[in-house]
Amino acid sequence: MKRRLMMTMGCLGALAVAFISPAATPAAAQGKKMVIAAPGIPPIFASVIAYVAERQGFFKKHGANVEVRPFDTGTAAARAVLAGDIEISMSPTPLIINQISNTDANVVAIYGLPNPDWILASTDPTKTNCKDIAGQPVGIDTVGGARSIALRIMLAAGCKEVKLEEVKQVALSSNTAPAMVAGQLTFGVLHLDDVAVLESQGKKVNTLLAMKQTNPTSHYLLLVVRQDKLKENRDAYVRAIAGLIEAARFMQDPKNADKVADDALYTGHPKNISKAALKQFLDISFWAVNDDGMDRKKLEAMIAIQARTGGITAGKEPVKYERLVDQSVWKDAAALVK
Repeated sequence: MKRRLMMTMGCLGALAVAFISPAATPAAAQGKKMVIAAPGIPPIFASVIAYVAERQGFFKKHGANVEVRPFDTGTAAARAVLAGDIEISMSPTPLIINQISNTDANVVAIYGLPNPDWILASTDPTKTNCKDIAGQPVGIDTVGGARSIALRIMLAAGCKEVKLEEVKQVALSSNTAPAMVAGQLTFGVLHLDDVAVLESQGKKVNTLLAMKQTNPTSHYLLLVVRQDKLKENRDAYVRAIAGLIEAARFMQDPKNADKVADDALYTGHPKNISKAALKQFLDISFWAVNDDGMDRKKLEAMIAIQARTGGITAGKEPVKYERLVDQSVWKDAAALVK
């Protein structure tokens, strides 16, 4: 009888602890599924961090119930976040700056990919000057999307003789490189993995402009969420970011390159291309590892560029850094990982 009483009291004590500490274990946060949008169909290489977190079990490890879902573009994903259809999008930094500045969009950034790898490239060795693109079709994702915005920024800073309106933008989602391989296009806005694809097919890539030269303080992507949803379910977002932090660290280790390349199969690249691209991306510190990837200097420089180039409507107040980002989510997630 005494033994039974002690067991009963022990169970009641455990239940009490569970009741007052709902976040004490990862399983406690495994509730409603959260969707993280991977931009591009097939997804761009930036999204590999999310697939690694999913396939290596880092989301699950930290109690996050996450689905990684491809979206046509980061712009479409941002619209889905605003509509409440998904929880997190990887969207172009300039787009988010403009949305909040122009319409006070109900979103905030909680993590960033700080170093863009964009280049404006040609596969024709006789057309290697930015002036050569005037009146020519240039492959992008979608008008107003990440590649389109990158094209506008690079032209404004590095090729003032040619305006964006003088270029024929061809919307191809993430399929610019295949179109250039097939000879359908000579010019395109490319990622590092796109370059690897072209070179593997014997296409010489000639760089006309590179974002890291024309705009060294530029910023690439922000992971954005709706402010009200973050407030309602903050713990779930913290746990999702914890999964991404652990994935970023996993990707840094050369011993994991084969596993990362396997997880990158969703990008449509063969394993050898993914391994080559991974090294190039790591060399430019593409995925933030030791901080939240939302450097104030970079983001304030991007805000200034958007105000100067017309992304922010005349008369609208450019968004302040403190409104654009919420750094507390990453801090709590990093503490959870440790």
